[in-house]
Amino acid sequence: MTDKQTLRAAALESKAWPYEEARKLLKRYPDGAPAKGHVLFETGYGPSGLPHIGTFNEVLRTTMVRRAFEALSDIPTRLIAFSDDMDGLRKVPDNVPNKEMLTAHLGKPLTRIPDPFGTHESFAAHNNALLREFLDRFGFEYEFVSSTDYYAGGIFDDALKNVLRHYQGIMDVMLPTLRKERQATYSPVLPVSPKSGVVLQVPIEVLDAETGMIAFEDEGERIEQSILGGRAKLQWKVDWAMRWVALGVDYEMAGKDLIDSVIQSSKIARVLGGRPPEGFNYEMFLDEKGEKISKSKGNGLSLDQWLTYGPDESLAFYIYREPKKAKALHLGLIPRAVDDYWQFRANYAEQPIAQKLGNPVHHIHNGPPPGETLPVTFGLLLNLVGVMGEASKEQVWGYLANYVPDATPETYPALDSLIGYALAYARDFVTPTLNKRAPEGVEVDALKRLDAELAALPADAPAEDIQNVVYEIGKTGGFENLRDWFKALYETLLGSEQGPRMGSFIALYGIANSRKLISEALARA
Repeated sequence: MTDKQTLRAAALESKAWPYEEARKLLKRYPDGAPAKGHVLFETGYGPSGLPHIGTFNEVLRTTMVRRAFEALSDIPTRLIAFSDDMDGLRKVPDNVPNKEMLTAHLGKPLTRIPDPFGTHESFAAHNNALLREFLDRFGFEYEFVSSTDYYAGGIFDDALKNVLRHYQGIMDVMLPTLRKERQATYSPVLPVSPKSGVVLQVPIEVLDAETGMIAFEDEGERIEQSILGGRAKLQWKVDWAMRWVALGVDYEMAGKDLIDSVIQSSKIARVLGGRPPEGFNYEMFLDEKGEKISKSKGNGLSLDQWLTYGPDESLAFYIYREPKKAKALHLGLIPRAVDDYWQFRANYAEQPIAQKLGNPVHHIHNGPPPGETLPVTFGLLLNLVGVMGEASKEQVWGYLANYVPDATPETYPALDSLIGYALAYARDFVTPTLNKRAPEGVEVDALKRLDAELAALPADAPAEDIQNVVYEIGKTGGFENLRDWFKALYETLLGSEQGPRMGSFIALYGIANSRKLISEALARA
């Protein structure tokens, strides 16, 4: 078997969630490529706000399913990033300038509102540019689609006529889901007022589905107007369904909070004569208090915050795992995510093919990860820079040179990058919390013994030899269990409740420097 055949055979059996999702698409088209000649993936974006971690999450996970499908099938694929920029602006975002100007344009399509930042022809154009820059930064392969372009350019005209033809069927789906007062005003079609330019939420009368003509009331006047060519848009659940049918979307995922919307839009897609896409509902991210992360609340963690303290791959690793399980998303998770990513990456090369396909790094890198290994953990780097205090990259490399052969930024570029993240994380979150307590009871004699044992070792003693010394003192030093000894070392020498393998830390920090830490601790006793 060729490598491709071996991969495909393993992927057909893999329990990794991207392959499980991809197999839904194989079942969708058991006879090969659909009539359009490709399988279409879609992600959606509302450009009333700036791109955020949820946007990254959805495009990343969708891309992973797309790549998994490509491993299973030779059918071509496309991914469109759809911007719902015909949407009317409902409220002024908190994080933009010129709020008064925006307030004057409330209700208008986002592409017909001036850019409060003054850099683009409209507010939507500004946010769409950010979205594309955002997706390009992470190397996503996608095609950008503007809702306005498709509505105003006539691409959706046939689909809009189809909505009018099935108007009552759509109402039959939607009305039972609405409160009584909302039922009286609901319409699947939202005409754009010829007077104010606002996207109106008013009842409509279908006059002629084939020409797109409707009637509605606007400021007390009956208006007859076509919905084609950008003169109307659809309510978003109907819009979603229309889009699926018009474009032939085969796969789109959504958050758990949209389960009901997926159900209604799927029903509407069938009313329109189409087939809803495959997909799944992922769980939401939570903040440190266990509350759902909200853009309007500003709780939780932003993409920029994570990427200040950890690399892209660490975030991708965290997002990949257990997408149907609610997960916290806060800064305290970053060190573990970094180290877990590198551990899985180190394991990859020696794993059999089935395990490789279940390894998160396979999906992060769409195959084998880069060959560089990490000679120290991120956690160990944090401990090192924590005890160093104010430090530079060059100073950290000075310590690493005594611990790692050929330790230079050129030899280990990924490590050089991680040192930058470690310095930032330690500066903002580790150093301010350090609190070295005084040793007590048997801890005092154990530290004195450790100091004497370290003094007897050569300066370049390997980490394993040092670890054996530490371990032996813990076993014979009067502690109830080894955990108490290691906890004492972390709290008295490093000022933290948790810490690294002490043999590795002492070898990295240096025996002489480590003895100074012991001396300072004993002075507090």
